[in-house]
Amino acid sequence: MSDSSRCWSCGAALDSSPLLCPNCGKVQPSAGIDYYAAFSLPRSFTLDTAPLEREFHRLSRRLHPDRFARASTDEQQWSLAATALLNDAYRTLRDPVQRTEYLLKLEGLEIGEEHAGRGKAADRQPPADLLEEVFELNMQLEEMRMNQKMGETDAALQADLTAARTRFDSLLAAVDADLATQGQLWDAGDPALREAATKTMAALLDRRRYLRNLVRGVNEVLETT
Repeated sequence: MSDSSRCWSCGAALDSSPLLCPNCGKVQPSAGIDYYAAFSLPRSFTLDTAPLEREFHRLSRRLHPDRFARASTDEQQWSLAATALLNDAYRTLRDPVQRTEYLLKLEGLEIGEEHAGRGKAADRQPPADLLEEVFELNMQLEEMRMNQKMGETDAALQADLTAARTRFDSLLAAVDADLATQGQLWDAGDPALREAATKTMAALLDRRRYLRNLVRGVNEVLETT
């Protein structure tokens, strides 16, 4: 067992508690600990958020910096770092989409808008099955923006954009359902299924980002009318 998996103070194993020693209660360095390990969870897409929330609150209380006000400088810093890690981990793991993106990143995929400028920038390219709808939407958005600049209103155009938003919201919901299905296949553990599910989920996340940006664009225009 490596030194990093043992308590720096008493030498006890940290297998089930990487941030706090289960033996002496000392806070541990959190560098290199991923979000799943912070909660002693296996890497999976399917996650029960109720136990996650309970463990988050329990660990937050135990690791709160006020508890270490009289501890060593190292322990005070470790408490601050562990608290920040817990907050980021909880915020990410409780959300199905953020959890999916994070787990795929752990698997080595470049996921997220920070990579949108690379290659073909998939989240900026209209999905093939939506080309006509996206073209029509962009024309409507441009027309609505022009009307707003001129101080004009067009009830029919506003109704069309509202209907388009509903349409793309429904497509987002379908993507989320597909992500959940693929996540279950990934969790099954079969190597072939896992590889296929990983590729499918990466493509679904690209589609989701594009749809989300479309909905955001429609909302921005409608909110100014």
